[in-house]
This record gives sequence, C-alpha cells and structure tokens, in this order.
Amino acid sequence: MPKAISYTPEWLSKPNPGFEIFTGTSSGAAASSNGSNTNRKRSTKPGSRRTIARRGTEVFIAVGKEIRWADLVYLKEAWEDKQRRTRGSGRHRDRDERESQYDEDHAQGYRTIKTPVAEDIRQIIISPHANYLAILTTHTIHVAVLPESSHLTADDTGPMKLKTYTVGPVTHVTSQSAISSALWHPLGVNGSCLVTVTEDAVVRLWELSIADRWSFDQPKLAIDLKKLADGVSLDQDFGPSKSGMSKGFSPDSFEMEVASACFASRGSGFWSPMTLWIAMREGDVYALCPLLPEKWSPPATLVPSLSVSIVSKIAALEDDPGVSSQTKLLAQQQLAWMSDLDNQEPMHVEGPMGEPAAEVYSRPAQPGKVPRLQGPFDFELAPEETEYDLDGLLSDIYVIGPKIDSEELMFGEEDELELEDVDQEGLSVGIVCLLASSGRLTVCLDLDGIEAQWLPKRKSKALHLEESEPPSLLTFQCLDTCRLGEATEDNWPMFSSDVNSRYSFYVTDTSNVTFISLSPWVFRLETELNEGNAGTDFRIDMLVKGQNSIRERVYNHKSADESEPLAASTLIRDPDLGYFLLTATPHGPLAVTFELPEDFEVDPRQRSRSPTYDSEPEKPLILCEPRPVYQPAHALEEHSTLPSLLEKLRHSKYKRLLKEDIRLSPATLTIMTDAHKVLSEETHRLGTAAAELFRRCERLQIELQSQIRKAHETAARVEAVTGDDVDDEFVAIDEEVERRIQDANTRQKELTARIEKIKRKAAKGSSRELTEKEKAWVEEVSILEEKTNRIDDEDEGLEGRTKKPWKRYEDVMHLRDDLLEQVKGLSVEEENTPGQGVKVHPRSGKRRWHK
Repeated sequence: MPKAISYTPEWLSKPNPGFEIFTGTSSGAAASSNGSNTNRKRSTKPGSRRTIARRGTEVFIAVGKEIRWADLVYLKEAWEDKQRRTRGSGRHRDRDERESQYDEDHAQGYRTIKTPVAEDIRQIIISPHANYLAILTTHTIHVAVLPESSHLTADDTGPMKLKTYTVGPVTHVTSQSAISSALWHPLGVNGSCLVTVTEDAVVRLWELSIADRWSFDQPKLAIDLKKLADGVSLDQDFGPSKSGMSKGFSPDSFEMEVASACFASRGSGFWSPMTLWIAMREGDVYALCPLLPEKWSPPATLVPSLSVSIVSKIAALEDDPGVSSQTKLLAQQQLAWMSDLDNQEPMHVEGPMGEPAAEVYSRPAQPGKVPRLQGPFDFELAPEETEYDLDGLLSDIYVIGPKIDSEELMFGEEDELELEDVDQEGLSVGIVCLLASSGRLTVCLDLDGIEAQWLPKRKSKALHLEESEPPSLLTFQCLDTCRLGEATEDNWPMFSSDVNSRYSFYVTDTSNVTFISLSPWVFRLETELNEGNAGTDFRIDMLVKGQNSIRERVYNHKSADESEPLAASTLIRDPDLGYFLLTATPHGPLAVTFELPEDFEVDPRQRSRSPTYDSEPEKPLILCEPRPVYQPAHALEEHSTLPSLLEKLRHSKYKRLLKEDIRLSPATLTIMTDAHKVLSEETHRLGTAAAELFRRCERLQIELQSQIRKAHETAARVEAVTGDDVDDEFVAIDEEVERRIQDANTRQKELTARIEKIKRKAAKGSSRELTEKEKAWVEEVSILEEKTNRIDDEDEGLEGRTKKPWKRYEDVMHLRDDLLEQVKGLSVEEENTPGQGVKVHPRSGKRRWHK
C-alpha cells in the first residue's frame, strides 16, 4: 500500500507556472463565466473525463478547447533554481547573477497547443508509442501528431499548432451518437490502430496512416453490436445503419447503451490482447474476440501460445466422445483460423525511433472478419440487488489478462524465451473489474477464459445446432470506494492503471481517489489452483471470505461545487519526481507523492551527476502526517456576472427602466427576478467558500497544537537518550549510553532466564516419548530405588528368599545395638563388683575366678 509523504508540491501551486498550465486564461475564464449557463446545459450528461495524458515526464492537459504541454521535471528544476536565486547568499551572488536557462526570456518548459475542436475536450488518449494523441469531445475525435520534446526547450514560447486529422468527418459528428470510448488497439502496427465505441453500441476500427488521408474518413471495420447480437450467420450485414435512415424503437437501444470498453494489456496471454470488452450502462458485459485490424503485429509469444492451446484442445476433443457439436465446430473454426495464420510469412516493418522492428501479419480470412458477440455474461455468486439505483449503472471496465506460462510454452525447446517479469507473474485466469456510478467495485474471475468465436456460415449445418449456454463470470469480491451519501447522479468513477503492478490500480470519482491492490490474494490463489493439495477447497473458501484486497483512500477533494469533478488520475514513477500521482479539477492541479517501492531501481545512467551538481539536503524528520495544502475556493476569485447582466439590460427592451424610478410592474419584477438569481447563486458560493475557510482555520489551530505536542514528545525522547533530561548532576553521554547498554544486557539475561524456566516447565508438561538413553537411565534409577528403599514384608517371591541390601543393613544395625547394650551391661557389672582376677578360657568362653 503506498504511503503518501506529501501533497501538491509548491511548484504546482499558485502563482507558479506549474499551476497556470492547468487553468484557463483570464479571458477564457471570463468567457466561460459569461456563458456558464450554456456550458452547464451541455455538460449535464455525465461521462468519462480523462484530460491528462503523459509521455515519460511530459504531460498533456486538456483545458477547455486547448491542450497544455509541459515537462514536469523542467518545471520543478526551474522552480528550484528560482528559489535558490531568491535565497542566494553573498558568496553565491556572482554565480546566481549569471544568465540561466530558466530565465523568462528563455524556454519555460511548457507550451500551449491550439486544437480545431468546437467544444470542450473530454478525453485525450496517447498512443502506445507516444507519437499520436487522440482528442475527444462528446461527439468528435481528432488525432494529432505529437512533436518532439525539443519544442519544449525551443526559443519560441508562443502557442503552437499540431498536424491534426479529423477521424470520421461524417461519422463522428454532433448529429450522430456520442463517443463512449476511444482505444488504441494493443496489436496495431506501430500503435496506429484506433478503435472507437459509440453509445449506440457501434464499434469502428480505424487503421490510420498519415500517408493515406482516406484512412481517417472511413473505418476498415464497423460492427453494430445490436445487429450482431441477433445474428445467425456470417453472411449477414452487421454494419451500422447509414445516417438519415429511420430507426425504429428497440429495447436494445436502451439496454445496450455503452458505458465503456477496454482491451487487456499487450503482454497478457492467449486471446486477451485481441478481446474487446464492452460494459453497458445498464449492467451487461459483452466481449468481441478476435477483433483484429487487417494488419496486426503480435508480440513474440502470442502466436506460439495460441498454436499450442488450439492443438492441445483439438487432441483432447478427439479422445472425448461426449463433446457437443457446438464445441467441435468452435475447435474447427479456431483450427482454420490458426492454419491460415501459419501459412503466412510475416513482414518486418520498422518501428519508431528506439523501437525494434515489428512482425506484421494479415488478418486471417477464415472463418471471417466479424467475430461472434459473446454475452451478456452471467454473474455467478453476484451480490443481491439493492434499492440504490446507482449500483446497477456501470461507468467503467478494467481487464487484467492471464499470465503467460513460459514453461508450458517452451516445453521441449532448447532455446529460452526472454519475457518481462510482468508477463509471467500473477494469475493464470483473467480478472474483470467493473465500476458502478455508486462507487461499487466488482472483481470477477474469468475461469472459463474467452476464446475466439465466429458465427457459422449460411450453408453450414451448424445453423441448426442448439445454442450453447451463455458465458459466465465468477464474482470474487465487491468493494465500495464511496461512502454513503458521497455518490451523486453525475458521479462517473474511472480506472487508472498503476506503474508498479498490473494487479493494482486507482479509482477516481468526482471527489475521491482510491488505491486498490489485488496482489494479496492473486498469488495465493494461483498457488492453490496449481498445487491442488489436500485442503485446497477449504483454503480457497477462506481466501474468498477474507478481506484480502487492499483498499485505501489516498485523496479526498472537499468541494461543494459538483461542477468540479476530478480528472482520471495519471501515475508517474521517475527518479526526479518519485512515485507521483497527478489529477486536476477545472481550477487547478492536485498531486500526491508516495514513497518509492523497495524494488525500485534507478537507471545507472541517471546516477552520474554533473561536477557542478549540488547535493540535495537531508530530508527533515516527519513528525506529523502530511496533509493537502489549502487552496482558496475558486468562488473567491470569480468575477461577478451582475455587470454582464446589466450590460444585457442596456441593450434590451428594458433599458428605459434602468434610468427611471422603480415602479411595481411586471417588467420590474422580471428584472428583479433575474438579478436575484444571479446574486443568490453568487452569495451562496461565497458563503460556502467563507465557511470552508473558517473550518480550515480552526483545523489549522488544532493541527498546530498537535504538531507542537509531538515535537515536545520527540524532544523528550531525544533528551532521554542523550541524558540531557537529568538536572541534578552532569552525566557524560558515554556513561549514559554504557549504563543503558548494561541495563539492556541485564534485562536480556533476566529474559533469558525466564525463557529457560518456561522451557523447563513446558518440558515437564510435554507428553513426548522417551529416548533409549532416557529409558536406560530411568531403569537404573528404579533398580537403585529398589536397593535403597524398604519394601513391605508382605511381598513374596524372590524378594522373600533373597535378602536385599537394605535388609542386611537393618540386621547389622540390630546386631550393633545388641552389642552396644551388652557392652554397657558389662561395664556396669565391673563397676559394682570388687576387683578379682577373672580369667576366661579362650576356647570355651567360660569365666574362672582366681584368688
């Protein structure tokens, strides 16, 4: 989980140029304020807002009808240079007074790009090789050829115009359906294939070429999904209806309103890179596979992996007599498609500068160029439907394709396949993530896997086959990214991919940015699916029921104005910028800087520094959690629209009333009503902004007190370590440290003794079996106990016939006592009788008395 270390940096705040590139000019602001009612009417319909695109550290920001182009590293260095000049001391004055590349008369690191659009730009999408930029309004789309980065540091700092082409000048117009999504096909040749999806469920595939202007006028392939859903054979016409033709009512026009579409990444496995996923506004999900341009460039592993998969599938079906006819037909179609591809000799096309040459194939003609529409998908284990209507309205879709199994792909081959780490990590099944307008995130698993499917031909026997069951997705987890009451009808959450892992992403809605990571359970689930040991079902059940995904809100934009939605977040990871999240409102940028992950490695070429490079100062100790810097509400800077209202009245039929006294009349009431509408709206915005300022001032006092308290606690801890907290006598630092080390050693010895005591108690209570040596010792102790302790006289057997040592010991003691008593008796008799010679015969033992 990323940890925020700072929020919007100073070089992106007022009044620096980094802030101005995200906002409109003063004239543009006035114009927008004057025409606010018209713009609000046009922008009432919610939709995706992706107004930030990046190329390395360069960013493109859509502001109204213009695009701002800037290099963030250049802007940061320019601001640091300015700060160094401002704080320059006397010894650095000569160096600071020299001419700098960041002066105002030099390149500023940002440019303004003029575009030919007639409405505000809603989305900008950069191509895979960063050489084209798709510019979208609600109904139109233009493609601009991006210039080289050297134009940012050129002497000319004025607005510039790019070579721009209109895509579909008669197709994508205001009289037709609005555009929901525009995607660069991951398998397009040099990233020049564009896929557009309109709200009326029409998919168009454009193969763009600057040398061929006709490629921008007509698509190479156009599919009406409503017709394809009812299609029976490949021979039907699935193209969209021509403009001007009458269209009858159909329930599909409501149920198949497209919300968003997406492809999986180019490095994912099997059919994922050529599968277009479409999420409908009403909650249905469809898939088109394979959707390919006429000329396409696969990665090195795609064609071999598909060949191995199809061949193994055919071999398995031949040995299984219970396979349905529909499955056999599908396998035959895939085999025909693969055979056509194997018979081709790929062409080698040079890529852009710095990119390797690409292998280009032609789209197989068999079975056909239009795939079958798969769906709508059934959601297994889906949560119960709620009364909240926004839970069922989808806004975006994000697909993570399965990994590539390099071991299975290169089995039996001598050569090793070089793959990026991201291609062979993670889960072997696809993950489909869906976002609803309420902020609910649904994570689904594609266990069956999407495969290429086509409709049968008209004369084929497969027309009479029974239709197979609809595909399904397994609902794995549901998460809420918005709290109760935060989501509104205009809320349109969007996905943003992360730069660290393909299993983590960011969700941006109207006022919040939330980090989601699926990594905690993805790798564990893959281990359980591959091993299949005893207890796998139980562990997977615990894995599903547990709260395993990481969900953390990283930013909350508190604004009472719903017309200030956040743009989709853009993630950057660079040695100069760090791990950087960038988003924006119509009134300025918002950024969050995170800690770099532990596995981040800096390019060795970027480690070498110039001899004049000044090392960065050590970063201060962070005592308190970072917080966003307060930015005054835009309402405090807006100009009142009352003067423009008065100017309109001077040229209207009520101009006479402005010079006369106020009289009660319908005309006066109309003027007062219009003025009241303007003033009430402006005073409400000003009151809300003033209340927010007051709350921020109170919060500032509370946070200042908290920071002072934490600073005192830190100072006390430092003094306790250094010994400065002792006031009665002076103690050297070395002595204090030695005393602390000695106390720690003593404490360690006490803990060790306690641990040993606990171990002995635990050993006594343990029921483990004795070793052979322990058994021999116990037997020896028992024998010794029998020989030394007394046994009851009632015991029989050998103990009764053989005297034990203790019995012999008792006999000896009794004899000793008897002899001692006899000796004492003799002593007493000798004392009582007169002295006479007594002679005892040595043999008989009889005593004889002699006179």
